Parts: sequence; C-alpha cells; structure tokens
Amino acid sequence: MTSALAPPRFSRASTNRLTARDLGRFAGGSLFDAIARAVCAAGCLPRKELYEAWELARRVRRRFRGGRILDLAGGHGLLAQVLLLLDDSSPSALVVDTAMPPSAAALHEALTTAWPRLCGRVEFVLADIGSVTIGAGDLVVSCHACGALTDRVLAQAVRGRARVAVLPCCHDARASSAAACNGWLDPALAIDAARAHGLEAQGYRVWTQTIPAEITPKNRVLLGTPRRDTSARAL
Repeated sequence: MTSALAPPRFSRASTNRLTARDLGRFAGGSLFDAIARAVCAAGCLPRKELYEAWELARRVRRRFRGGRILDLAGGHGLLAQVLLLLDDSSPSALVVDTAMPPSAAALHEALTTAWPRLCGRVEFVLADIGSVTIGAGDLVVSCHACGALTDRVLAQAVRGRARVAVLPCCHDARASSAAACNGWLDPALAIDAARAHGLEAQGYRVWTQTIPAEITPKNRVLLGTPRRDTSARAL
C-alpha cells in the first residue's frame, strides 16, 4: 500500500506548467534533460507538451534527416526546435499558426540561450497553414492538430510532395470518410487508418507508430515519404 506521505507520481501527462521548481528532475546529461531544463527556465509550458514533442521528434528523426522543417499549427514551436537540435543538418524551421501562444517567445528565448546555434533559424509566422508553400525537400510536422486540421496538414504535405509526420488528436467521426468502419474499429482508430491508407494511395511509403500512452491516449504517429524519396532511413 502506498504511504500517505509518499510524494505524488511525476505524471508525464500532466498539464501543469514546468517551472524552475522542476529543474532537479532533469539533472542528467542527456539532450532531453537539457531541453527540459530550458523549458523549466521558460516557465510557461505544460509538462505533457514537452514529452509529446520529444517523443514525436525522436521518431521523426529516426526516419527523416535534413530539410527545412515546417511545423504547421505549431503553437509554441517546441517540436520544430527539438527537431533542429536532434539534426543540425536542417537549415531552418518555420512555425505556422493562426495564433501564437504567449509561451512561444519565452520558450524560444530560453532555447536560444541554451543553444545559440538556433538563433536566426526559427521563424514564427501568423498565417493559415494553407498559405504556406511547401517543397519536395521539406519536412512537414504537426503535433496534435485538432480534428480535420490534421487532414489539412497531410494534404499540404502531399501537395508539395514533402515528407510528413503527424500526431493526430480530437478525431471527429461525423466529419470523417472512415465512418463505414466504425462498426469494426474505434472511430478514432478508423480515421487514422484511413489517413494511412490515403497517404499510400497518394504514392507515399507509410509508417505507423505510437508514443507512450501514459503521455497521451491520442498517441498514434503517422509518418510518410514520397516513394521516390531516398532520404528516409530503412529501419
């Protein structure tokens, strides 16, 4: 039995902000710990979002190297910046959203203080994702683009024949073409399966993975690259 005096478990799914009080939890020498300390210094990001961005970025970089990063519906832009830190061969990152959270500037400042090489390589753009021009050498990512916004991200990547990685959330079964499978599959799973098959039908090679469910139950990762692309690692 757990003692009543035992400290609460440090849940990676918590929406509590990481602050300077949490610095001691990340005292190691790993890149993740260093990023977490910068996030703590910024004092503005929910714990869950740090772990989501890190887990997604790791899976992306295991498959895809280089290229300009386009973080669509990117919010605070942590995912884009972690991708740059994991692979410095990407020249730059563009974080696109219709509204930037107040955390974006503070977080970017904390990260550039820790890694000056990020200075001048990350641009935040207030715009609809449909206004962005995407090219074949780009890497399009999106972490928890809600509902049909994930489908728009995928469509933009396909239009530019770019590599893509998404972590979908807030599935809307009513607006999905996968509704016919709802009698067999969980509606959210049916939607994501349809997305994977849709990418394949557009001439993409597709990988399906997950991040730990203890971080988020919406934990399915969909990655794709045009079949002619040779920059994806065969793992």
